[in-house]
Amino acid sequence: MSIINTALTAAVILITSSIMSAEESKKPSPKAEPKMTSPKGAKAYIIFPKDGKTVKTKFLVRFGLKKMGIAPAGIKFPNTGHHHLIIDGAKFDMNLPLPMSDTLKHFGAGQTETFLELKPGKHTLKLVFADHLHRVHEPPVISEEITITVK
Repeated sequence: MSIINTALTAAVILITSSIMSAEESKKPSPKAEPKMTSPKGAKAYIIFPKDGKTVKTKFLVRFGLKKMGIAPAGIKFPNTGHHHLIIDGAKFDMNLPLPMSDTLKHFGAGQTETFLELKPGKHTLKLVFADHLHRVHEPPVISEEITITVK
């Protein structure tokens, strides 16, 4: 009798899980949250260092922003976001959340400056301002790229 009960219980579990799985597949998948918009005239820029300057291997980078506010990653509020620093032209997909790497730095705590350490030579820096989910705003808020020399 116990083998029959075990087999019957297993059959009930299998049928129930199949029904539940079928019901789950009928539910509409959640829609992706649309990108946050940026106001007309919003601008990200690098305050320091200035384009063409020479810096030491460890130096301060100060971020600037106009017509928007700073909010930490994960905090959704209109016309806000946080900075990402692109070093030496790191590539990224404008339609996806920005990845994190040695050449694409995230400042998700709302930082507006950082100390950066780079090897001697010419380097480029660019800011990308992104929303609470690390996605570029629409329209994008991206600084002009600057070139510096590290000695």
